[in-house]
Amino acid sequence: MRWGDMDAYGHINNVQLVRILEEARIAAFGPPRGPGLPGVEPPVPLFNTVPEGTLALIVEHKIRYVRTLEYRNVPALVQLWIGAVKGASFDIHYLVLDPVTREECVRATSHLAFVEEATGRVLRLTPEQRDTLAPYMAVHAAPAADPAHPVR
Repeated sequence: MRWGDMDAYGHINNVQLVRILEEARIAAFGPPRGPGLPGVEPPVPLFNTVPEGTLALIVEHKIRYVRTLEYRNVPALVQLWIGAVKGASFDIHYLVLDPVTREECVRATSHLAFVEEATGRVLRLTPEQRDTLAPYMAVHAAPAADPAHPVR
């Protein structure tokens, strides 16, 4: 969390929370190919291993603000896990916790698909991509606070 992420009410602004989700997603799964220089390998190398010319695009976000996330001078805690995996897309679930109280602040889901840059055509997930996602999938419809294999 950054000091400038607060809004006039003194809590982290909803737009900044979407950025926190993005940062957690990139930290867990790697940056998509494109601008920027290589860094360290992410815990789950999914985005930085897609073929050249493939885009990792968010199709939809669903966000439930459970309680306000107050600014603190320590990072928010974000748990991620994989939800539904379909033929050409999958869900990433998030739980954002207050870093001090551990109270749930935000529950969210991003629906993501890989798209061929040249044609705009959605690409089916490869067996290798499915294998990469499998260990991080929730094994049942658990509450957001109890993911099967969170990526922290």
